[in-house]
Amino acid sequence: MGRMTAPTPRRVLLAAPRGYCAGVDRAVIAVEKALEQYGSPVYVRHEIVHNKYVVQTLEKKGAIFVEETAEVPEGSIVMFSAHGVAPTVHEEAAERKLATIDATCPLVTKVHKEAVRFAQDDFDILLIGHEGHEEVIGTSGEAPDHITLVDGPEDVRNVEVRDPSRVVWLSQTTLSVDETMETVGALKEKFPLLISPPSDDICYATQNRQIAVKQMGADADLVIVVGSKNSSNSVRLVEVALGAGAGDSHLVDSADEIEEAWLDGVSTVGVTSGASVPEVLVDGVLAWLSERGFEDVEIVKAAEESIVFSLPKELRRDLRAEAAALSAE
Repeated sequence: MGRMTAPTPRRVLLAAPRGYCAGVDRAVIAVEKALEQYGSPVYVRHEIVHNKYVVQTLEKKGAIFVEETAEVPEGSIVMFSAHGVAPTVHEEAAERKLATIDATCPLVTKVHKEAVRFAQDDFDILLIGHEGHEEVIGTSGEAPDHITLVDGPEDVRNVEVRDPSRVVWLSQTTLSVDETMETVGALKEKFPLLISPPSDDICYATQNRQIAVKQMGADADLVIVVGSKNSSNSVRLVEVALGAGAGDSHLVDSADEIEEAWLDGVSTVGVTSGASVPEVLVDGVLAWLSERGFEDVEIVKAAEESIVFSLPKELRRDLRAEAAALSAE
């Protein structure tokens, strides 16, 4: 008589760190504070961060999202998203007499400054990143004549430069660390004198979230990544999970998008979220899993994060002025 096999225990591995990074936190708070300070509408050029839920929540509070600066009425307030903008966008805003609040993540600004500096020294800059992503458009705009986009390792064979002894690589902040290093390796074979940026361009949050998923991936039958389809760092987490040995991995905006069929034969589910995802959406996924017997949650901790960025300077100035006026009354 065959032994009854004990049912496999169901468990959830919850990645830490996950969710909001310092740049996203700052950008979202900046929109909320601007609405409080100036009243609605506050115009935001492009989605402030790549998350559907965050954008819809801010729209309800009175933010108006536009794709182009030309859509903002003259004399209004416009905020630039965390992904950064090209210098031409600042010029357009000035022409339309718009008051600007720049919520570009400081780690993206760092890459912009590197681009400007290497362009001034007449280097060819190879920008590793995804074509059409807002961050890439913004960084490329700092030095369009010097920057060539390299979209992954297979793109390297197409790259041409003026002087192979004056070449540097930079990158989008939200890429896969492993794939980027593979691209850099291929570029170095082609251009042995290639210079690396002074410090890594892929940001701390992207790296930490990928490390946590790697640690968890090999043990998970399924990894659920909470994030929006247009969020580069969230999409990368699915790729990293599969690369680390997860049985399956899916990107969902919220628990509503999880399919019951994904749980077939699954005993361990990994859960993480991209850098623009509020924790309430992760809580929803954990509740959904709990209802289906996945109640045991273990934290997989890869790093401590304590980085906080101060609010955009234009906003700080006006908030300070108001505080001073109130205390003078």
